[in-house]
Amino acid sequence: MDLNKVSLIGNLAGDPEARTLPSGQNLAIFKVATNYTWRDASTKEKKTRADFHRVVAWGRLADIINAYLKKGSKVFLEGRLQNRFWEGKDQTKHYLTELVASDLIMLGGSSKKAIAGDETAKEDVDVEEIILEDK
Repeated sequence: MDLNKVSLIGNLAGDPEARTLPSGQNLAIFKVATNYTWRDASTKEKKTRADFHRVVAWGRLADIINAYLKKGSKVFLEGRLQNRFWEGKDQTKHYLTELVASDLIMLGGSSKKAIAGDETAKEDVDVEEIILEDK
């Protein structure tokens, strides 16, 4: 038996990017920041590291994310990890790991909403069509 399931609690590192594919299917792309805190063994100093996770949501879940979430929103996400790779026009190899979201709970507000999404794309999509330019 195999299992590919990820759960994250964090804050959006920027506003979601809304896209619509030629088929009409909606897509949301965004990054979630999570923090990891530990105490240094030698200095006993408390340290924190932030990690940024690329997230993709499809369909109804993408519509909700694009409508209600913005930079700084606290969320609980569940989904699966997806690894992709492609060769650029300059023959450079590119690699990408992302969370394909299937469920979302909005945290930090007066009302918490749980939303189950449709994580499956209705068509095969060229990787370069949905890549965010990280600058």
